[in-house]
Amino acid sequence: MEDFKQKLKLAEKLAARSGVSRRDFLQLAALAGLTIPAANMLWTQSAHAEEPKKGGNFIIGMEGGSASDSLDPRTYADSVMIGASLAVCNGLIEFDENGNTTGELLESWEAKPGAVEWTFKVRQGIKFSNGKTLDADDILYSISIHRGEDTKSPAKGLLEQIKEIKAVSPSEISTTLTSGNADFPVILGDYHLIVVPKDFTDWQKLIGTGAYTLESFEPGVRLVFKNRGEYWKPGRAHFDTVEIRNIQDVAARTAALQSGEIHAANRLDARTVDLLMKDANLNIVRTKGTGNRFCFVMDTMAAPYKDNVDLRLALKYSIDREAIIKQVYNGYAVPGNDHALDALNPYYNTAMPQRAYDPDKAAFHFKKAGIAAGTALELQTSEGAWSTAVDCAQIYQESAKKAGVDITVNKVSGDGYWDNVWLKVPFCAVYWGRRLSADQVMTQIYGANEKGEPSDWNDTNWVNPEFQKIIVEARVELDDAKRKEMYGRAQELISDDGGMVCFAITDYLDGYAKNVMGATPHARYDLNDNRMAEKGWFA
Repeated sequence: MEDFKQKLKLAEKLAARSGVSRRDFLQLAALAGLTIPAANMLWTQSAHAEEPKKGGNFIIGMEGGSASDSLDPRTYADSVMIGASLAVCNGLIEFDENGNTTGELLESWEAKPGAVEWTFKVRQGIKFSNGKTLDADDILYSISIHRGEDTKSPAKGLLEQIKEIKAVSPSEISTTLTSGNADFPVILGDYHLIVVPKDFTDWQKLIGTGAYTLESFEPGVRLVFKNRGEYWKPGRAHFDTVEIRNIQDVAARTAALQSGEIHAANRLDARTVDLLMKDANLNIVRTKGTGNRFCFVMDTMAAPYKDNVDLRLALKYSIDREAIIKQVYNGYAVPGNDHALDALNPYYNTAMPQRAYDPDKAAFHFKKAGIAAGTALELQTSEGAWSTAVDCAQIYQESAKKAGVDITVNKVSGDGYWDNVWLKVPFCAVYWGRRLSADQVMTQIYGANEKGEPSDWNDTNWVNPEFQKIIVEARVELDDAKRKEMYGRAQELISDDGGMVCFAITDYLDGYAKNVMGATPHARYDLNDNRMAEKGWFA
């Protein structure tokens, strides 16, 4: 009886606490012996007791911005601009906490058999901040800026599968793909695909249908937003104003959170988060196993990595993943297996052995690679890539020495890292956020166009004909077991032949002031899918 009371008391506390999902609460309530109806009632009463309140200035301290940031969605590469865009604009598709697609400005959709032809309904009665009413032409324009020969958008490769897209009416869009893709709505949830008015070009003054208007923007410093008033999404947009501050240094970001200077912070330091969890004034939200994929990537079209699979393998066996996870991430991570899918993805290849640190194998492949003795491989890295990138690179450098592989770590400026280093140098640090579709991962990170050229965000410039054939065929494969087998083979090809050293997939670790509500884990990104400006409120 006493055990039951303790479990029930814990369930009641969880029901009243922001950051606990309904599913987790119901599971705990069941352990306490509550019936499902009783547990649902307790959950509902708690939710009612914490009905969102309006008002306040919400300040978020974030890693993931730079002096070269722009409000043009064709340039977004990191979290600050994703969060900023979702304060002012809406996307085509939203994802719920479990990663399922839900309607945003595309309200609903259906596909004909074969998933080649799709029809989307445009949400009605929605107004942009300039007074214009949303219609299908706005959707088409917002997609079109990411397509065509001239665009530099990272979403270009994802959208090349669109053969034809047109407005059937102001409230309906018809899309024909080059081949079927059951995951097409997931593709349209890509964060670059925010919606602006037709023919809009003034990216200094972003106009959208979101909860806020942009008041000021200092790239690499801060953005300020003001609530528009009545927002079309019920139960959201509670703050009067929102400020995003770019605080790249994790220690400074943490200190600002502890002092109350900011109300939320992303990417807490795993080495100190255990102490923060004991702070009664803070709420730490941990999302297990869905965080960033941290990588070092080689350009497979540049010397000495071009046509040298043995060198790539030598570098993959040279990294001590477990040492990095222990020393840098304090166990709040799992080893990466040199591709960007995680174990929570239904198509993850569980049969593929986890690549481990093996100096002997590294030395074997390095010798076969034919690299001249004394040749140093330059790895460019920076806190601008992610806060602990330099620490990871230094551990990598030390572990590689034991295999006779000489890596020179070149720490470069964080300002403009994504413009000046990534996609520009042969060997550098990069991280990838989670993609909810295996097809999106394969297409955006490793894809190629019809000419056999790497897609714009294929940062290893790796093009493998067998791989490209697989991902096209997997899109239309309706037998889930066969599809998993196909994606499993694709992962093997990336890991064994590609240029990515994916060494860790971390947990998301967000910190909030205790009075910030709406801070729940999300299946895609941290800070509640970078939508805390829209989803949060003060208690």
